[in-house]
Amino acid sequence: MKTWIAFANILMKDMRSYYLKPPNISWGLIFPVAWTLMFFLRSPVAVEVRDLLPGVIALSILFGTTSMLAVTITFERKSRSFERLLLAPISLNLLMLAKTSGAIIFGVVNAFVPIVFAAFMTGLGGINWLMALASIVFIAITSTFLGLFIAVSVSQVFEAQTFSNFFRFPMIFLCGLFIPLTDLPVFLRPLSYALPLTYGADLLKTAVNNNGIISVPLSFLLLLAFSAFLFAYSIYNVNRKWIL
Repeated sequence: MKTWIAFANILMKDMRSYYLKPPNISWGLIFPVAWTLMFFLRSPVAVEVRDLLPGVIALSILFGTTSMLAVTITFERKSRSFERLLLAPISLNLLMLAKTSGAIIFGVVNAFVPIVFAAFMTGLGGINWLMALASIVFIAITSTFLGLFIAVSVSQVFEAQTFSNFFRFPMIFLCGLFIPLTDLPVFLRPLSYALPLTYGADLLKTAVNNNGIISVPLSFLLLLAFSAFLFAYSIYNVNRKWIL
């Protein structure tokens, strides 16, 4: 019982200290709104809105989770407040899950901003909402653990943001968000299939437009594998670099 009380308190502390602050709430809304308006208003034809929706959802989750988590984890390490959390009656794995749960929730909320905008611009009938929700959650988890991997690999907030962009911006062009994988040069496709967002974006394309090209079970399995690897490697880095 004490373990789950500690988990809930750490999560609630992060929500109050970071995610529910007015600047972060406004940023969390403005960022996906900006992505949405930038793509949707470019060409508000119904079929194009549906085509763009999976990519905008994925980007809103990716940038929201990695940006917030990179700041919170790196800041707490710098201020040494993370060391106090290690005294909690909770294992390191569960502690890091508590620290990342807020970012996962933040990413899921971000995902619905483009959906709300799209609902005013085109019909959303025929969407497999169960698959879409599962895809959003899996993308949020994988993106959050990518942010954790980045955060525990650096020591400064600005380093975390710079390192994040090293991963995020190539994903915009290589993960099939707006450029189909089949249209990419052959020599770039192996790199695309090595990025987790490729599978999340394809799942969303299947859920929204039924035009994904990767097996649905395989995509979920690989997202789970990416998440497990990123989390395990992050814990390894914490044990090696942060705990003496």
